[in-house]
Amino acid sequence: MIVTASLATCITLFFAKSFTKSEIKARQFSRYFWTACVIFFIASMVTYPKEVYEASVRGLKAWWDIVFPALLPFFIGAELLMGFGLVRFMGVLLEPVMRPLFNVPGSGSLVTAIGYTSGFPISSFVTAKLRKEGLCTRGEAERLMSFTNNASPLFMLVAVSVGMFNNPSLGILLATTHYLANLTVGLGLRAYSRKERETTPFYPSSEHLLKRAFRELKKAQAEDTRPFGKLLGDAIATSADKLLVIGGFVIIFSILISVLKEIGFMGLLISALNFLFSPFGIHPAASAALAQGLFEITLGCKAASESAAPFIQQITVTSAILAWSGLSVHAQVASMVSDTDIRMLPFLIARFFHALIAAAYTYIVISTNLFPIHQVQPSFKPLDAALPVSWLGVFYSSLKWGTFALLSLIIVGIAFSILRSVRLYRFKYR
Repeated sequence: MIVTASLATCITLFFAKSFTKSEIKARQFSRYFWTACVIFFIASMVTYPKEVYEASVRGLKAWWDIVFPALLPFFIGAELLMGFGLVRFMGVLLEPVMRPLFNVPGSGSLVTAIGYTSGFPISSFVTAKLRKEGLCTRGEAERLMSFTNNASPLFMLVAVSVGMFNNPSLGILLATTHYLANLTVGLGLRAYSRKERETTPFYPSSEHLLKRAFRELKKAQAEDTRPFGKLLGDAIATSADKLLVIGGFVIIFSILISVLKEIGFMGLLISALNFLFSPFGIHPAASAALAQGLFEITLGCKAASESAAPFIQQITVTSAILAWSGLSVHAQVASMVSDTDIRMLPFLIARFFHALIAAAYTYIVISTNLFPIHQVQPSFKPLDAALPVSWLGVFYSSLKWGTFALLSLIIVGIAFSILRSVRLYRFKYR
């Protein structure tokens, strides 16, 4: 392994030195660096075939048992909603709600509903679709994606709280602080967005919102003339393709973490984090969980639940890991927006602040006993048994919560439209 690392380093240095300083460009050096990383990764897999195989099986099982059934209905549903023009309908209806709160177009309501009822990285996929259709600007897309990427509620309420901590009440706390922290990030991004010059046009009108919404719906359906069979087939094909990409990332990062453990890199990272956090009284076991959570959310949460750290630190670290979501999820998000002009840096910054705020909220709630939680023994089940729900159970739960959220938003939009019409009528005949 040392020989492999040396070889990869030599290749990088050779290519870097083959150019003069004036000719070296960041993009060129980046390509050589990643080439060296790929060589190193492949050589590592050859060196540790048993560990790589076991890691790939774990990743595949996690994808099939948890990710696939949780995201499939949302991917297909989002494609159908876009195809039938319902996104534009909701955009007009909920523009007066979304614009004042988050300074994003009303079409972002679909992203918000899906992002807070499903899981990573579905909201980035829908945001990219909105950007491609010109329903939001680049800045609006970046902000929208930054505060709507959440951990799956089923993952927090069942997999983490029951499957890992053996404490059902913990799921409510984690989900509440997780969503509140991300909404806080969204409100903060709204203040930042005042500096932007470009926004999607918003035309306040005395015309009834429902009338305008149905006109936009009719216009969208006139532009997309695909029959239902074709639309459904395209939705399933696109969804399957995206889910296969996500599955590849889950497996690759499962292998990567296994390899990094074998070569001792994770030990070095844990030592560095322990050195950084020990002055603040953070237990070394909590730092070890953070190191794993830096790469993968499930492994990090599992490590936190089994650590020897104090209970309050276990929960706080878990909350931070859920918000950060791991480099594996970040890579999935990057793949979803790769064919748009949406930048990843705002998303990464938002994830960092989401982790800080979620951890702070969780620590405050537990330390002040605002939400009493009784400490119990964690569940030391294997990682693939952390979700005590069947495949169909995951699918049904995701479909149920997603449908509920979408219908709730539409009802809110209709109610807002009626109230607005009543106010305009009273003002006109006062």
